[in-house]
Amino acid sequence: MTQKKAAQPKQGLHPRNPHRARYDFATLTQATPELAQYVSENAYGDLSVNFSDPLAVKTLNKALLKHFYNVDYWDIPAGFLCPPIPGRADYIHYIADLLAQSNGGAIPEGKGVRGLDIGIGANCVYPIIGHRVYGWQFVGSEIDALAVKSAKFIAANNAKLKGAIQIRLQNHADNIFTDVIQDEEVFDFTMCNPPFHGSEEEAMAVSERKVRNLTTNSNKKRQAHGRSNKLSAVNAKSESTTPVLNFGGQKAELWCTGGEVGFIKKMINQSATKATQCFWFTTLVSKKENLGVIYKQLEKVSAFQVKTIEMSQGQKISRVVAWTFLNEEQQAEWQAERWA
Repeated sequence: MTQKKAAQPKQGLHPRNPHRARYDFATLTQATPELAQYVSENAYGDLSVNFSDPLAVKTLNKALLKHFYNVDYWDIPAGFLCPPIPGRADYIHYIADLLAQSNGGAIPEGKGVRGLDIGIGANCVYPIIGHRVYGWQFVGSEIDALAVKSAKFIAANNAKLKGAIQIRLQNHADNIFTDVIQDEEVFDFTMCNPPFHGSEEEAMAVSERKVRNLTTNSNKKRQAHGRSNKLSAVNAKSESTTPVLNFGGQKAELWCTGGEVGFIKKMINQSATKATQCFWFTTLVSKKENLGVIYKQLEKVSAFQVKTIEMSQGQKISRVVAWTFLNEEQQAEWQAERWA
């Protein structure tokens, strides 16, 4: 197995990510008028939303998907994961770079490129961005029947997504690629945002800490800028309520037995059974301390090549680990047959 550490990216979001600039709430509310009810001045006098309010976050997502990706319909059932769009877009753009490295520097685009999103969720966000930006086709897998129904409804109710996204129910919770990748079916890449936590209690504790930090930082900013008007007082009261999962999330989306590293080890083992049916297997890894275990597992299954791509958004740093079982000759054949 050869292991290569990818070059460090620029500070912040990917250069092609359209969300690098601050949110333009005037433009976003034009695209989605219902967003206006959640927009107000923050401690700096800038327009913003209360990011500890799940409805505000969901409506902001609707506006971003409408404005940047021309998605006319998008909604998710209450309680399901409502992912931050900028970070999701980054993963897609780094996958595009990964494919380009295997294609003479050119990003392969169009419906001939197929991706598999493991755990598509109710939101369908990765396939939406991947198809709207690069024209890729997607299969999404999910173990939750309601999430499958929601993702299918999104794909079916946007003319620009029709025929581009298939969603498959995974009936066995222990399976990841098994029963999803069909015989003789091939994918140019897989992607996954695995459950981060090992239990519901761990997930709730992390979410509550995030909401407390949002509230504390907001209050500090108000005090520093002397903003004690009625609007600030109302916002402070709303932000000080009992912490909630502001980005939502069901059990399978947030936690599983063994947590992130347990899920990824299982994914690696099953990927070896589909070694010639996919060029690049990839997964997000949120915890840097898990990398050593992941690399050892990739050695055990004899992955031919491994790459680690760091991503950053503000102070948050995550990474994508990508691996392939194809040797150099097989990679060249894949490129010539599918991307040339």
